[in-house]
Amino acid sequence: MKSRIKDLIRSINKHRTLYIFLLPAVLYVAIFSYLPMYGLQIAFKNYSGALGIWGSKWVGLKHFKDFIGGYYFWPIIRNTLTISIYSTVVSFPFPIILALMLNEVNNYKYKKFLQTVLYAPHFISMVVMVGIIILMLSPSIGIINHFISFLGFEKQYFMIQPDAFKHIYVWSGIWQDMGWGAVIYIAALSSVNQELHEAATIDGASRIKRIWHINLPAIKPTIIILLILNIGSIVSVGFEKTFLLQNDLNLAKSEVISTYVYRRGLLKGSLSFSTAVGLFNNVINLILLVLTNYIARKLNETSLF
Repeated sequence: MKSRIKDLIRSINKHRTLYIFLLPAVLYVAIFSYLPMYGLQIAFKNYSGALGIWGSKWVGLKHFKDFIGGYYFWPIIRNTLTISIYSTVVSFPFPIILALMLNEVNNYKYKKFLQTVLYAPHFISMVVMVGIIILMLSPSIGIINHFISFLGFEKQYFMIQPDAFKHIYVWSGIWQDMGWGAVIYIAALSSVNQELHEAATIDGASRIKRIWHINLPAIKPTIIILLILNIGSIVSVGFEKTFLLQNDLNLAKSEVISTYVYRRGLLKGSLSFSTAVGLFNNVINLILLVLTNYIARKLNETSLF
């Protein structure tokens, strides 16, 4: 045991520079990810600010039962899963296709120009992005409705149509994140041995066949890892964009777990209840992550852990 401790100390001392560089990231995770877990216990208590976390009354699983048995449970779960699954199924292939297309562009300056144009939406503030979406869909000045009117159809009030919310959320998300999502695939494609393409070209393989038989297998592990991460967060829908796109008329189809937690926790002061809902959401995500990772490891021998 003592020899192992000495070996560990010797290893840390040898690589101390690397550990110093790593220290800020470790402190960040410890302070902002692990330390707040102390507050998870209020999900099992009737939290009172005057009594504090330790002094609040323990109620066990009461808040979880209230949420699962409540009127809003199924509508919220349905909305969350509908938007999240729709987003995953539709948006996941786009960065892959875009990366494969950009990888085939030989003109360096044109390629960099395309990448800049496609990456730019990702860096736009979400508040500004939602403002652009609302303006584009406006029945009076929106370009979408002007085009609809030009074709001879009646203008649509998209933002007050509950059934239109998921389409607005998903397709605007594709526009915003498709370019940025392609970065990791482009990085993976850069490691493909060009001699494979040269050999395939000599053998008469077309560009489509080379993409299918060389490029796609090369990024397959990356695709699987990102798919696992996506499925592992399938019960989570981003709060900021959802909240900004919501209004009283589309709330029936736009209320998801994250916005429900905000309304119950911060607006109505039900901190214990909202913590229980958030914990329920994270536990489901963890189960899906572990299950998907297990299936991926069994089928493709590629996994997160």
